Amino acid sequence: MSTHRVEIKGSADAFDVADGQPILDAALRAGAWIPHSCTQGTCGTCKLKVLCGSVDHRESPEYTLTGAERADDLALACMATPQSDLVVEPTGAVDDGVPHHPLRDYLGEVVELSDVAANTRRLVVDLDEDMAFNAGQYCELIVPGHGVGRQYSMANPPGEQRRLEFHVKRTPGGLATDGWIFDSLAVGDRIDLRGPLGQFNLVHQQAEPAILIGGGTGLAPLKSIVRHALDRELVPEMYLYHGGRGRADLYDVEFFTDLAAQHEHFHYRPALSDESWDGATGLVTDVVVGDFRSCKGMSAYLCGPPAMIDAAVKSLKRRRMAPRLIFREEFTPAASVATP
Repeated sequence: MSTHRVEIKGSADAFDVADGQPILDAALRAGAWIPHSCTQGTCGTCKLKVLCGSVDHRESPEYTLTGAERADDLALACMATPQSDLVVEPTGAVDDGVPHHPLRDYLGEVVELSDVAANTRRLVVDLDEDMAFNAGQYCELIVPGHGVGRQYSMANPPGEQRRLEFHVKRTPGGLATDGWIFDSLAVGDRIDLRGPLGQFNLVHQQAEPAILIGGGTGLAPLKSIVRHALDRELVPEMYLYHGGRGRADLYDVEFFTDLAAQHEHFHYRPALSDESWDGATGLVTDVVVGDFRSCKGMSAYLCGPPAMIDAAVKSLKRRRMAPRLIFREEFTPAASVATP
């Protein structure tokens, strides 16, 4: 198999990319960091400038990489494959001060598969070997018989490197959910994974109190972050908000309630938008706005569907939170697969 050599301008990183292999995949496996988020061509975080050489853009979406950007020699690292040796320059910061763990392939065994909320399952996998990752990162679970990956965030803290916990929301017609995890997957099955991926994380100690807002299974990476931050005393005060339409959408309520009782600087507030109950009612972002007259000097970690992320960012900015202290991870379902 032939390869092409890729160099990242301004760093000592250079790596080989096999025929048909995306630049990002090869870079992360070689320990060379390129900023990225979705790895599906939808977010544009991994955009880079091709300074020397040529690439095949493959299925890069026009809405993420426009014709004008292609003409200006920009490419998506998660989609593009080299057609020659390359010199590239990522548009995002390469040295962000965060530990970067090499991307690897893993095998594991399913040890728990349980329904925890409406159309939501907890999937726990014991790996054959440890995986180092940052709190907030995700893995790709490889769908058997298709060879494609679907992204799910780790809900366990990085101190637990052998047993990974995932929260999976059913997507009607979804290749990984309807076609596998909510259908034939069972405890004892062996599965393939690759990771870690993503740059949503909380790694270093910070002086700012943090507001964490999760919608649906956006709770998963926040659970990892909360547990890690409490274990390492990284954040002086944390406020976790979890939004759902009704009580059937909430899960791990007892876990976080107990956690809040054990740690006086951790606060948990679930909210329901479409159902009356004895807790907070309304859109989770509105509940946050109602609880804080000012968010100046605070940080935020947001995870969930794009509409919730957008609403949260606008609300926090209205409460004077600095944009540079708002960190986000959007959950966007992969396209449905038609059944024959």
